[in-house]
Amino acid sequence: MLKINKIYNGDCFNLFPKIEDCMIDLIITDPPFAIDFKEEKGNYNRTASNVLKGYVEVDKKDYLDFSKRWISEAYRVLKESGSLFIFSGWNNLKDILIAVDEIGFITVNHIIWKYQFGVYCSKKFVTSHYHCLYLCKDDKKRKFYKDRRYGPKEKTMNGSSLQYKDMEDVWVINREYWKGKEKTPTKLPTELVLKILTYTSDELDLVLDPFSGSGQVPLVCYLKNRRYIGFEISEEYVSFSEKRIESRRGDFFIDKRLVDLY
Repeated sequence: MLKINKIYNGDCFNLFPKIEDCMIDLIITDPPFAIDFKEEKGNYNRTASNVLKGYVEVDKKDYLDFSKRWISEAYRVLKESGSLFIFSGWNNLKDILIAVDEIGFITVNHIIWKYQFGVYCSKKFVTSHYHCLYLCKDDKKRKFYKDRRYGPKEKTMNGSSLQYKDMEDVWVINREYWKGKEKTPTKLPTELVLKILTYTSDELDLVLDPFSGSGQVPLVCYLKNRRYIGFEISEEYVSFSEKRIESRRGDFFIDKRLVDLY
């Protein structure tokens, strides 16, 4: 049995069995993409020497089996009222789609996360989005709170419904620039994690990220009074994540628009 509010160093396949069946309220995760990702690459205005080493990639030929294994465990530990959000690039998305269908997840939405810049290509269109699969075990029992972020009468600057705009399945959310010297290669934007938590979970719900990376999901969970468990194979990333959370002890969100969590 794992302790709550802790990021565990280890392979998710060794840690998943320590979670009881139907224990988790929400899973948010950004697993390896199997694209030979170069962790030290100095993009996103990063200095390569500041990027922490330790990123572990999955071989493309093994990706379908890898996806089936961890998604099957995610299905086991998730409550009937819970949801799973998986972020993916387009390259091996088909393997994840096959896995979720075979394992029995219901697809609620296929969300597109559009960020502010991609990698320039001379012979094809620029990729400047990720996919996010919103999945559940029971479509009638899953949690969803449409009035949590914006009320039905709130309007945008041009007078249209702010709630409707926020609930569209294309999310235009900028990547965040890292502040400080040390950083992991990637992290989900705070606003992205916050949006998912707000719509699909309650305070004190237990949230799992089996590929915790920079610790962004646990950090936002802590600040929004959700309990969390994280798995991360890199010991250096776990230490970095714990320092990030410790630096925010005692801090909690007061307003949903306050999202500066560096």
